[in-house]
Amino acid sequence: MGLYVNKTADAAIVQIKQKNYPAKVAQYTDNLLLVGINYDKDTKQHSCVIEKL
Repeated sequence: MGLYVNKTADAAIVQIKQKNYPAKVAQYTDNLLLVGINYDKDTKQHSCVIEKL
């Protein structure tokens, strides 16, 4: 899961892929979900992107 403040949920997914986080848990399962969450401090809204790997 990637969590950002005042960016985008998609940017969090990009970070997960760039840092190759799924490889660190690949031995535990072959069904992984990538979850990117962003919280906007100004609007108090959050956004979420879930992607099956």
